[in-house]
Amino acid sequence: MTKVMPSARESPDAPALLESFTGPAVLLDLDYGIQIANRAYRDLYGDGRPLERRHCYEVSHGFKMPCDQAGESCPVHASLESGAPQRTLHVHHTPHGEELVEVETRPVRDAEGRTSSFLEIHRPVRVAGPRAGRHELVGRSPAFLKTLALLQRVAPSNTTVLLLGESGTGKDLVARAIHNASGRAGKPLVPVECSGLTETLFESELFGHQKGAFTGAVASKIGLVEAAAGGTLFLDEIGDVPPGLQVKLLRLLETRMYRRVGSVEPQHADFRLICATNQDLEVMLSEGTFRQDLYYRISTFPIALPPLRQRLEDLPLLIERLLRHIQPHRSFSLSAGAMACLQAYWFPGNIRELQNILERAALLCDGDAILPEHLPAGVVEAHGRVTDAPEDSERILPLQVVEERYLRRVLARSSDDRAELARKLGISERTLYRKAKALRLG
Repeated sequence: MTKVMPSARESPDAPALLESFTGPAVLLDLDYGIQIANRAYRDLYGDGRPLERRHCYEVSHGFKMPCDQAGESCPVHASLESGAPQRTLHVHHTPHGEELVEVETRPVRDAEGRTSSFLEIHRPVRVAGPRAGRHELVGRSPAFLKTLALLQRVAPSNTTVLLLGESGTGKDLVARAIHNASGRAGKPLVPVECSGLTETLFESELFGHQKGAFTGAVASKIGLVEAAAGGTLFLDEIGDVPPGLQVKLLRLLETRMYRRVGSVEPQHADFRLICATNQDLEVMLSEGTFRQDLYYRISTFPIALPPLRQRLEDLPLLIERLLRHIQPHRSFSLSAGAMACLQAYWFPGNIRELQNILERAALLCDGDAILPEHLPAGVVEAHGRVTDAPEDSERILPLQVVEERYLRRVLARSSDDRAELARKLGISERTLYRKAKALRLG
């Protein structure tokens, strides 16, 4: 196997370089072996055994093979192929439990310019987690991590963000997470419900007004733009802004200047802009109902939020998180039957609909276990349609549902141990364990 060049391993500057990082950092050889780890890395992942000469995937994941061979993205492997720095999000195992970590790898080159080792830097994700405890944003599915990776990229900047997604996917929570991870976190996040803005209220609500500016203006009032000074202005459902108001909004974004109604004194607007919509703005462009110049102003960095049906792997986490919010003083669990019903459901209303379903179930439940009888009839019927359908049915089903049905059948009938079954399924044992646990089968 290829080994690291001695010059990289024995450089007296390497330990000092690693200690210059406030977070965990480690120097890896080309075979994923740990050469040097800084104090923060040892504090986070240390288990009482020396870390040097062990593999990074063993220490942070508990894997027996590199991440890319276990069904996950591996920044070291990607850096080795591209010769360039790489970043990805991982769920890491620490003595404090599972944590979401942004992992960055940078190739280190020898005197001949060949990659001889990798500097790997870990940055904890503060705004989300793979557990239901501390964060409003929870998840570990590939669709969720893809969205979170984009959030991590854009949050530290002042770049305008456009959140796209169906109603109920949590665009307001993502907007708050971006704000909290930015340099403006100490200043206000001011939401504006665009669908409620009329022509007469627009300027007064956004820009404020002077006393006596119009009938009923008995006192001066600051607008939402001024309230967001130094912070973030969140324009929710921007697709609902009427064409006549889009011109005024565009002028604000282009000039960053405004006047209170009834005043001639210009004011400077200092805010970071986040917009959200559940509408297809490109279709609205073609129909002429949304201005093209405004669209290009707000769509610098679009982030598409996945619907719940594309992240059913996160369903148990979301259920636990929502139940804690709905009934903080009670400890609920879902029966296997109730969980099966929810996993077969399409969730047209996404996470907001899930919250409503659970709130209703919590009120109907006299004990601690939520049963299928506590769920809406449509949710239970959806599960019945899936389980009653013949295997050779030509009805198109969501891939998540097909996978669930297959896994339930395989796990019930197979006599193989989990390692052998995972090999036959072409996934890692850890992935099989996680999927079985999500289905309450592990």
